[in-house]
Amino acid sequence: MNASDIRSITVIGAGTMGHGIAHVAALAGATVQLYDALAGAAASGIEKVGKNLAKGVELGKLSAADRDAALGRIRAFDELSAACAGADCVIEAVPERIDLKREIFRAVDQAAPSHALLATNTSSLPIAEIAASVRAPGRLVGMHFFNPVHVMKLVEVVRHGSADPASIAAAVGLAERFGKTPITVSDAPGFASSRLGLVIGLEAMRMVEQGVASAADIDTAMKLGYGHPMGPLELTDLVGLDVRLGIAEYLAQAIGPAFTPPQTLRDKVAAGKLGKKSGEGYYRWSPDGKRIS
Repeated sequence: MNASDIRSITVIGAGTMGHGIAHVAALAGATVQLYDALAGAAASGIEKVGKNLAKGVELGKLSAADRDAALGRIRAFDELSAACAGADCVIEAVPERIDLKREIFRAVDQAAPSHALLATNTSSLPIAEIAASVRAPGRLVGMHFFNPVHVMKLVEVVRHGSADPASIAAAVGLAERFGKTPITVSDAPGFASSRLGLVIGLEAMRMVEQGVASAADIDTAMKLGYGHPMGPLELTDLVGLDVRLGIAEYLAQAIGPAFTPPQTLRDKVAAGKLGKKSGEGYYRWSPDGKRIS
């Protein structure tokens, strides 16, 4: 299937990444079925899409007509098979647990049409192991979006050993339809972006732990000295400390001790300091998502 033929997209998971993917898919003209197993979560996700679209109108980046049309193309579902029926593409965006992702794709494999492109939005987990849960592994690829999805331009399209070249081409084309810049990477631990970004983030955490400099000064060093749009510790708060801990633990096993999580990261996660979503991580955040200190 060509990317231009994908008219109906099902997004599984209505959290931070899922509702962001639904946003860009609907804005690109696709009809979107947003599913979440948690009652009311899909409807809540659509409300968040509406707020982000409204912000785009306020900033002059989007017309009110385009906002209304995009919102009109998204529907909430609380039943997986109904959400997948008739889909040309299913994009999964649930928490980074390979058992959960495999379980979901086994169900998707039964519910979605055989022509549908399947994609997992994982930042580090092995795509081949996830693809092994469906009858035709070649149609499943990785599509790693970045947070916030409606702003960030990069999408990593991840090919595993059994991936169909047509599936990779369709995923690349779909990312371009979403207004993104896709790169294609092999199914290696951490892919390209997570592996590089996490090395910097973990070292920044160790520097805070060792008293080398404050979180704010480390972030300023990377923004002004290296041109990064956001420092590694502020980015960690945005991504979620729990998410980064899970990725670090996986990469430490898969690659080596350079990815061993610092104790400060473990302590903060244990204390519920997960970053922006909890109100505190390496910084403190207001309920409306603004950095306080």
